[in-house]
Amino acid sequence: MKTETHTTEVKTLSPEMLATLGGGQIAYVKPIRSEDVHAMFPQVPELAPGMKLFSLHAADGTPIMVTDTREAAIATARTHELEPVSLH
Repeated sequence: MKTETHTTEVKTLSPEMLATLGGGQIAYVKPIRSEDVHAMFPQVPELAPGMKLFSLHAADGTPIMVTDTREAAIATARTHELEPVSLH
């Protein structure tokens, strides 16, 4: 009996290369807590602690908006012709 061995070359992406994937076409929706909003959106007024919110980011991680519903984040992405994906 002969056993075949297959090898696959694994390529790694640098953080810079990863950031360019989906550029201008993909945005991601991420659940966040109100305590974390100011780190990404310093212009947002003070929010009550413990709120569950959703942020929309460009494929490279640039914050676009924060909202209280996932649906609003998705609608904003589609309005700007971006394909929304969820990030958990």
